[in-house]
Amino acid sequence: MSSNLHDEIIQKISSAINEVRPYLHADGGDVELVDVMPDNTVKVRLTGACDGCPFSMMTLKAGIEQAIRKKFPEMRELVTVD
Repeated sequence: MSSNLHDEIIQKISSAINEVRPYLHADGGDVELVDVMPDNTVKVRLTGACDGCPFSMMTLKAGIEQAIRKKFPEMRELVTVD
């Protein structure tokens, strides 16, 4: 993946994360982009109240993943890392 393309993908994903971030902050949580793999797997880390929350998978799939897919439909999968 070229550097310019990678930077463009990071920008799209960061923009999507920034759209959902206020909702996470309202509940004391946050998310950070860790990496985008060559196969378009996106790695994120849930932090604050989101880390270990019983609803974190719902937040991840229904909120964060949907926001990212709108801006980066080529995403293969969204995974969390510690």
